Amino acid sequence: MNKLDTVFSIIGGLGLFLFGMKTMADGLQKATGESTKKIFELLTNNRILGVLVGLIVTAIIQSSSATTVMVVGFVNAGLMTLKQAVGVIMGANIGTTMTAQLIAFKLTNIALPAIAIGVWFNLFSKKKSLKNIGHIILGFGFLFMGMNLMESGFKPIAQIPSFSRLIVMFSDYPLLGVLIGFLLTAIVQSSSATIGILQALALSGQIDITFALPILFGDNIGTCVTALISSIGANITAKRAALLHLIFNIVGTFIFLFLLPVFTPIILKTSSNPVRQIANAHTMFNIANTIIQLPFANLLVGLVTRLIPGEDPIIERGFKYIDTRFLNTPVIAFNQVTKEIVRMAKLAEENLNDSIEVFLHYNEHTVKTIYEKEEIINELEKNISKFISELSRSGSLSISQLNKITGYYNNLNDIERVADHAKNIIELAEIKYEEKLPFTDIAIDELNCMFDKVRTVFNSAVRAFETLDKRLADEVIAYENEIDEMEKRLRMHHIERLNMGLCYPSSGVIYLDIISNLERVGDHATNIAHTVNEY
Repeated sequence: MNKLDTVFSIIGGLGLFLFGMKTMADGLQKATGESTKKIFELLTNNRILGVLVGLIVTAIIQSSSATTVMVVGFVNAGLMTLKQAVGVIMGANIGTTMTAQLIAFKLTNIALPAIAIGVWFNLFSKKKSLKNIGHIILGFGFLFMGMNLMESGFKPIAQIPSFSRLIVMFSDYPLLGVLIGFLLTAIVQSSSATIGILQALALSGQIDITFALPILFGDNIGTCVTALISSIGANITAKRAALLHLIFNIVGTFIFLFLLPVFTPIILKTSSNPVRQIANAHTMFNIANTIIQLPFANLLVGLVTRLIPGEDPIIERGFKYIDTRFLNTPVIAFNQVTKEIVRMAKLAEENLNDSIEVFLHYNEHTVKTIYEKEEIINELEKNISKFISELSRSGSLSISQLNKITGYYNNLNDIERVADHAKNIIELAEIKYEEKLPFTDIAIDELNCMFDKVRTVFNSAVRAFETLDKRLADEVIAYENEIDEMEKRLRMHHIERLNMGLCYPSSGVIYLDIISNLERVGDHATNIAHTVNEY
């Protein structure tokens, strides 16, 4: 085998290995359906249960990086606390060792039959369940075919004198091995792949456990890179979860580097097969690291909280003022519904104000907050509507109260539509930012003027609803024609600039969409004011 064949054999084998892992993982995830998500629902503050959940989910999806990214996402969405995340992250490190254990069985002889069976299931099975099984078998076959190719590619390397010197160097300087393991895993984004490379080297008879252990420790640090990248732009708690994962693995690595003289003989006693030794070392390292650090989980949480200080703004979900027990007392229920609608309206008002600010000065964190509030507003509209529907069926309401409920329905719809228009403006702001579209100073000044007018009108409409101030409601109604005329005037100004070549056409489309959205916000504010006058 010439040098080029050796390189292609190693690179191609690694490619097949990674593809096999992904194919097998995809098949497992499809076969288990929503199981991984349901497993997360079992989470409690019991960290041991969290470890089991992390282990099971990672064993299913075959990637600790993917599990940790999911955890960062759940923490970012507020579905999981940092204390709950600790156990899952630790369990994910144990779950990822399953791949190495599978490789240690050296099933390369059945790689081609597995590929044949997997392809057959995929091409000729009509049932989804059988196709998913085919994906698992196909991935299994590709994984071992990749291992076989890497093993063949690594064999000629034994004849290179510099490689022998490299092995001695790694044995003498374990920190260098840790660095290599970290860099390699950070590049291929899979600790299982790096462990697979070590096992392929062991299969070709070129390395022993003394060489492999420091690299193995570095692999666990390298696998944190994916979660760290996923936390960019996430909230503070999610960033802490990603950092906690990194610290957990760094601390474990230094503990075991110190214990290397003790740990190595223990691994050697587990098996005479170097491939199995690497798999066992990977599993034992992660289990022992979890046992050692799990009792200190609170200290880890405290450390990352100190390293990343600050607090995320908490946006309350669900009802704040409404309770089903109020249904028996309509007077109290009406008062509480008003408060809840006002709360919803103020969230919409915040989104409107923030959308305007983001359009002028783009901020990705604010964009995410607006989308989160938009979801909460939609939930509130649905749940408040359901509550007042139950209230209207109570049978103890007067005609005036029933009329007021009709007004509530209309108000809810108008407020939700204002939030939708704020979201529309955000989407336009994202296009402006991504495509770097220019806006003239005149266009920005005109938009600022309309922004100020519309937000003032909507704020007045909300206050009129909250206080039942009909004088304020009349002021809002009086502004309707003014906003309509402003929208027409700005549209004409834009066309004039376009004809004079002063306006960039793509920017002009966004400009027109924004003033149209603002005009509609003015209409919804007027609708709210009219409803106030009808109470």
